[in-house]
Amino acid sequence: MKEINWGFIGCGEVTNLKSGLAFREVMGSNVKAVFSRTAEKAKTYAEAHDIDLWYTDAQLLINNPKINAVYIATPPSSHATFAIMALRAGKPCYIEKPLAASYDDCVRINRVSEETGVPCFVAYYRRYLPYFKKVKEIVDSGVVGKVLTVQVRFAVPPRELDYEHGNVLPWRLQSHISGGGYFYDLAPHQLDLLQYFFGVIIKAHGYKANRANLYNLEDTVNAVFTFENGVNGSGAWCFAAHESAREDRIEIFGTKGRVAFSVYDYAPITLHTSNGKEEIQVENPTYVQLPIIKSVIADLQGFGKCDCTSISATPTNWVLDRILGKI
Repeated sequence: MKEINWGFIGCGEVTNLKSGLAFREVMGSNVKAVFSRTAEKAKTYAEAHDIDLWYTDAQLLINNPKINAVYIATPPSSHATFAIMALRAGKPCYIEKPLAASYDDCVRINRVSEETGVPCFVAYYRRYLPYFKKVKEIVDSGVVGKVLTVQVRFAVPPRELDYEHGNVLPWRLQSHISGGGYFYDLAPHQLDLLQYFFGVIIKAHGYKANRANLYNLEDTVNAVFTFENGVNGSGAWCFAAHESAREDRIEIFGTKGRVAFSVYDYAPITLHTSNGKEEIQVENPTYVQLPIIKSVIADLQGFGKCDCTSISATPTNWVLDRILGKI
């Protein structure tokens, strides 16, 4: 079995909570090195997770002959830079979502991946979770009939940092780093899942606004879009709502019923048909990225295929940029 020896570029919150430990749960997968621009952060993470090597120079990590795959878990603005460095060095990549901070950067990554023949995968891990596989199973089974339309509704109150950021905004509120505020951080999972269900979105248009004036980016976004199979959809996102308005819900309406589910809360899936209402609880694994990481590693080891590639992830960035008026 081919050993996959990972180098982590980035060692922030996501690597601690969602992904980092999952890499060691898969046979033939090891974490050999970690990079952070801050020496203390890299050293602390390496010691805490029993990782042999740590770097403050990403190129040194990539060039290490012991490393044959790279996990990129930095803010989106540097995804393209690090991915292209790794791909040109012949090292496959697994990149946190969204693939990049713009559609144009996604195209750059894809071009280099094609030129080098080195694969690039993206962490749209919700496609692989049992909860969302169940939603797809319900839709594909025809129990709700022919799908007519889909609605996304997402509202959360402001975060403490939105009030108390002082002169330094969190990176998610710096559009040159994140791509476009909280919408660019949270909507990708929702839009990727819907494209997993219904195919690529081929038309998208949106309206953005800053209603609460807590920062200089949009805090409210509304959009309409059309999938390649003809289904139309709409979305409403608000990141400055009152607590009473908190909502995390997608509803799929069909000729025989509807199904509703959440993306971040994992509330019970609700199925409404002529037989009445049914609530379906589906448990996810402890490490939510474990199923997709297994698929990526199986692909790299030559006995599986992961379909969550940079090519399949790029349409989501196109939709985000269309909704925000960036393209």
